[in-house]
Amino acid sequence: MIENRKLILFIAMSLDGYIATEDESLEWLDNVEGEGDTGYSEFLETVDTILMGRKTYDWVMKNIEGEFPYKNEECYVFTKSSIEDTEYVKFINKDVLSFTNELKKADGKNIWLVGGGELIHSFIKKKLIDEMIITVAPVIIGNGIPLFLNSEDQMNLSLIGTRKYNQFVSLHYKVKK
Repeated sequence: MIENRKLILFIAMSLDGYIATEDESLEWLDNVEGEGDTGYSEFLETVDTILMGRKTYDWVMKNIEGEFPYKNEECYVFTKSSIEDTEYVKFINKDVLSFTNELKKADGKNIWLVGGGELIHSFIKKKLIDEMIITVAPVIIGNGIPLFLNSEDQMNLSLIGTRKYNQFVSLHYKVKK
């Protein structure tokens, strides 16, 4: 039996569960003493496909200088609008379930679910996430964009491992299906 590619949520959050401030700032992450790139490069080697929501894509385009950071991976951006593809990005205006299941069946490395919160919520609802690697920063933001939206959906996880990157702690979970 051929095993499908895994869809992995790899993301950082504050200790109180936020992925960004209300004004979409990630500055709080820079104020925490990390170690190296907190596992980012190592993780990136395991994926060849990236999924993100339109708001996250817009944030990347506005805040990351230089070349598009995911130009070496297939990058899909989920949007409700009709947008023309770019050199590095395909915009998807389809149901996440059927599109993602097709991706998971295709040959390749694992798939990285980048964010944001609304897209993650729809992936949780459709039970599409296989693993989660959540890096926790010792910062309490107080309010902002939550990693997990209020929902009736319950998800049971099994801890695969933990890693410490100076002040950051990375939690690696497998989603029980």
